[in-house]
Amino acid sequence: MKNDFSENTVMFKFEHDSNKARDILKEVCIALKEKGYNPVNQLVGYFLSGDPAYITSHKNARNIIKRMERDELLEELIKHYLDTQQINLNGGK
Repeated sequence: MKNDFSENTVMFKFEHDSNKARDILKEVCIALKEKGYNPVNQLVGYFLSGDPAYITSHKNARNIIKRMERDELLEELIKHYLDTQQINLNGGK
C-alpha cells in the first residue's frame, strides 16, 4: 500500500499570542516590584532553572507565569528586544 506522504520535510510553525506573553510578564513584574524584588534577576533565575520559587506568589504571579512555557516567554522577550534594536529577523540587514 502506497502512502501519500511527501518525502520533503515540512516546516511546522506555531504562532502563539505575543500579547499573552507580554501580559504575563507585565503582571509578574508588577507583583515582583511590589514585593521589593528585582524583576530582571528573578526572571533570569526562573528562566535558567525552571524553578517557580523565583517568582513571588503575590497577586498569583507564580501561577500566572506558568500559563506559558518558559521557551515561549523567552522567545517573545528575544523577539521584542531584536525588534526594538531594529534587527531584521528575516535574513537581511
